[in-house]
Amino acid sequence: MLTRAGIVGRVPFRLLRRLGFWGAVATAIAVIAGSLCSLWVQTTAFGHVYDEKSVPSAPVALVLGAEVYPGGTPSPFLAARLDIAKRLLDAGKVRAILVSGDHSRWDYDEPGAMQVYLVARGVPASQVVLDYAGFDTYDSCARARRVFGVRRAIVVTQSYHIDRAVTLCRNQGIDANGIGDDSVRIYKEPWAHSVLRERGAIVKAAIDALSHRDPVYLGRHEPGVDDALRDS
Repeated sequence: MLTRAGIVGRVPFRLLRRLGFWGAVATAIAVIAGSLCSLWVQTTAFGHVYDEKSVPSAPVALVLGAEVYPGGTPSPFLAARLDIAKRLLDAGKVRAILVSGDHSRWDYDEPGAMQVYLVARGVPASQVVLDYAGFDTYDSCARARRVFGVRRAIVVTQSYHIDRAVTLCRNQGIDANGIGDDSVRIYKEPWAHSVLRERGAIVKAAIDALSHRDPVYLGRHEPGVDDALRDS
């Protein structure tokens, strides 16, 4: 005979079984969505990622921002990106460098730190253009095209990030190729953390691209890139 206690005891079991089923379904959907987003990124970037020597020339190097330490010193990840951009400029592969990063607080200025780093190493200030509202990769790519008028560029970042960066820039209408830095793999813990974080960032990239959202801050056309190319 089924008692009241027996009924009460079976309800949580049934509930847990249903929750387990729907949890498994949600997990499967997440895995499939992540795989599709990764496939989209890899397919779009395929054939557009090069090393420094073989990358085709372009008018502009787009350097994506990364952490800046207190006092304005670029982190090793960001410094590696900037060093590549300088070498591209020295080799005549690009004629201007667009540095795009976060300056949402007055006490934190990625583009300013990037400019100081490059100028201190011999890059003419007139060839460095600052985008202060590159709050994420999508915003940097969208603003490069829609605010600064960039149509062809070499995107510079780390290798774990380069496929997504190239894909988003191409999605925004830039004929983009990319160079991915591997020199900072020696920083094993932050590198591993960044690789893991990239899985979620790829899904966000797909959502951004599908939604065609505006950057956090769009603003008017800025002539900095045009001026730098004209003066180079």
